[in-house]
Amino acid sequence: MTELDKSKSAETFDIVNPYDQTYLGSLPLVTWDDIDKDLATAQQLFKDRQQWLPAFERINILKKTAILISQRADELALLIASEGGKPLVDARVEVTRAIDGVELCAKEISTLTGTQIPMDLTQAGAGRIAFTTKEPIGVVVAVSAFNHPLNLIVHQVAPAIAAGCPVLVKPARDTPLSCKAFVDILHEAGLPAQWCRFIMCETSISEKMITDPRVAFFSFIGSAKIGWMLRAKLAPGTRCALEHGGVAPVIIEESADIAAMIPSLLKGGFYHSGQVCVSVQRIFAPRDQARAIAQMLADGAEKIIVGNAIDEATECGPLIRPKEVDRVEAWVDEAVLAGATLVTGGKRLGESTYAPTVLLEPPVDAKVSTMEIFGPVVCVYGYDDIDQAIAQANSLEYAFQASVFTKNLDIAMKAVQALDATAVMVNDHTAFRVDWMPFAGRKQSGYNTGGIAYTMHDMSQDKMAVIKL
Repeated sequence: MTELDKSKSAETFDIVNPYDQTYLGSLPLVTWDDIDKDLATAQQLFKDRQQWLPAFERINILKKTAILISQRADELALLIASEGGKPLVDARVEVTRAIDGVELCAKEISTLTGTQIPMDLTQAGAGRIAFTTKEPIGVVVAVSAFNHPLNLIVHQVAPAIAAGCPVLVKPARDTPLSCKAFVDILHEAGLPAQWCRFIMCETSISEKMITDPRVAFFSFIGSAKIGWMLRAKLAPGTRCALEHGGVAPVIIEESADIAAMIPSLLKGGFYHSGQVCVSVQRIFAPRDQARAIAQMLADGAEKIIVGNAIDEATECGPLIRPKEVDRVEAWVDEAVLAGATLVTGGKRLGESTYAPTVLLEPPVDAKVSTMEIFGPVVCVYGYDDIDQAIAQANSLEYAFQASVFTKNLDIAMKAVQALDATAVMVNDHTAFRVDWMPFAGRKQSGYNTGGIAYTMHDMSQDKMAVIKL
């Protein structure tokens, strides 16, 4: 019996290490009555301008929060690795990014400014002065994913605090401890508890919270199926931002430096066992180079150390749940049975781990070619014409980030212009990101734009004053 099976009460939920199901802790599940009170309090805070936190207080709280996170960096990295299965080396990077993200929120508060609107451009507006100011949008509800259990929370909650919005945050069910730690740190840094509430609840109750008319802005990171469903149910007037996944394409042009490119593709494809929304998944290479490139990737993949994320040597941790290993295994088996060449991997290493896998020429209609695998699997396809490769890269209903490897400037610019993506990396993998850049999916991959400054803008609203002289 696993530790999860020991407690199935409606009052608490147990959290385990996804690698070996080791018990990590329990958290209470709140009821709708609790959430209803929190929403009422948050709405009251927003409606009473006298209770708004002035900018200097928000700046001080966020600066102190960043200091507290840095003081507990090792503890938080171990927590990320323990509950999320992200290797310690990458968990430490996530903590650093979280610190930077909080500090960036504090800095961006100074940019939440209005503008003067010229009024005498026509006679009708003459004799007037007009300007805009920024105000918080209202109550924010944030629902997050498991794969960056601290940094995703920072990207959703810290901008809300910076913009002056009360926020209720529900983390992924698998990784709530990092979120709880961040909310506790915010409170320790001086944020009044009612301005940020940690919510752990059943799915049906969370949907009721999300669709409540008191919610002004809904921030969601998770699957496209759930995100679009929830958006359709939002109360009239509720704004939202949805961040879903993709099936990230990479175009390799014949002039690319192949040897220099392989380490980047290995990192982009197998980072966090491929459980990243912009993971390298589909690689399009010149047909006469495709097999060799697949073999070089396979040679690198075979050296990756797979194991418990809390072990220093681990480079590729577990999938978040054993059933995800079952799914990845089924998708790969389906592709191989349909004609894909298994270059390496293609097998489970345990209940919670799957070998880093490279497939050559899977069918274009296989699941690994058309859906986000969210596992340690990279597919290589040969092409005869780069226009055909770009067309295949653009053929899905998912479009997030893409990349092209080339030494040819004309090809680089052609790919930047032609690839259907919100960001195209040149000579870098698709999973590259810094926290101040816009980060968004097109088509079914998302709605609105993430990134600290962009999220703060979404969580603010303009108000204009027109003064007749």
